[in-house]
Amino acid sequence: MAYHIMEYTNESLFLTGRAGTGKSTLLNYFRKTTVKKYVVLAPTGLAALQVGGNTIHSFFGFPLRTMMRNDPEIYAWKKGHPRMRIVKKMDVLIIDEVSMVRVDLLDAIDQSLRLNMGIDLPFGGKQVIFIGDVFQLSPVVQQQDYQGGDFDEYASQYFFSAESFRAARPKVLELKKIYRQHDEDFIYLLNRVRKGAATQDDLDELNKRYLPTRDKQEDFSIVLTSVNAIADQVNLLKLVELKSPSVLYKSKTEGIFHERLYPSNTLLNLKEGAQVMMIKNDLQGRWVNGSIGKVASVTPEEVYVKFADGKIHKVDPVTWENKTYKWDRETNAISFEVHGTYTQYPIRHAWAITIHKSQGLTFDNIIIDLGKGAFAHGQLYVALSRCKTLEGITLKTKIQLKDMIVDEAVEYFADRGKIG
Repeated sequence: MAYHIMEYTNESLFLTGRAGTGKSTLLNYFRKTTVKKYVVLAPTGLAALQVGGNTIHSFFGFPLRTMMRNDPEIYAWKKGHPRMRIVKKMDVLIIDEVSMVRVDLLDAIDQSLRLNMGIDLPFGGKQVIFIGDVFQLSPVVQQQDYQGGDFDEYASQYFFSAESFRAARPKVLELKKIYRQHDEDFIYLLNRVRKGAATQDDLDELNKRYLPTRDKQEDFSIVLTSVNAIADQVNLLKLVELKSPSVLYKSKTEGIFHERLYPSNTLLNLKEGAQVMMIKNDLQGRWVNGSIGKVASVTPEEVYVKFADGKIHKVDPVTWENKTYKWDRETNAISFEVHGTYTQYPIRHAWAITIHKSQGLTFDNIIIDLGKGAFAHGQLYVALSRCKTLEGITLKTKIQLKDMIVDEAVEYFADRGKIG
């Protein structure tokens, strides 16, 4: 049903679903099989790299500040603007990780497309596919963003409060089948946490996984933390504990590749025994983005990693591309222009990462360290739902009812849209 709407209609669509229901898989399948001319955008640089698209800001040329209605910086592009031909020929605009798109940004997209298409219809008459789960991580909005202009007139900071979203009246389709977890009791428990409906009895069940003294990570487990400081400290201490010699690998950058988009460390310090995470899918299928392993051996020329299945694979440096959409006259299609490249081993230290960076990943064993507690909408749900099984979860701190943060605006939207 979802693919039929995407491929064979011009209807706009909000494609949603719980964690692990295959939203990214469907997007990748659509991209491989569609005959439509499409553009994929994401709210952050790393998310854009993952989906092989652009950020919203870079594609439309928006400033990073809050966008006001009738903002002069989102008026029609000048004649000959490199994006003009692309949006004219584009059949469908896909916005991934839409839960993290700020409300004013979506209205800015709408206004830009209306002006540049010269068509006063939602999003310039283009089909728009929104992909994401409103119960997962939300937009980052600073307090000062609410202090001026028209921004404070929005009902919430979420994309679904945008006038353009309501005007587009997208069909809402929720993917129901969960592929990440298979235990029905665990799935039921996760959904109660997701919707803020978990009781103390539910949390007591989760808190059976509370093992605060556990420190060993022989089972390739990874610590998920609420803040960067905890993750950085864990990774540094674990690396220092290893007595094996360090080998440093320097990245190589060519052309334009902004530092904020670097997917890995420019100086990667590896030691034998270091726990690492792969940060890009392997073309040969030996690992996927998020696979955990331990460094088996390192030399200045070679890196070998042992994975949870016991297999040891040589890892080679890979290249990420900083690219933008362009119109290819010869093929009459939307293609890419590469502005710069970044080459490094597709590896990062992985004794710990933040919950925010774990979104979209799947793990066999995790240790959740909320520190002083969850502080953001969807944070607890995202952390718990990264793991395939309840038995694979260890808690460094007990979960409390106050950690289950669900924004009222999301609850209201979900109830109206019958999203469960």
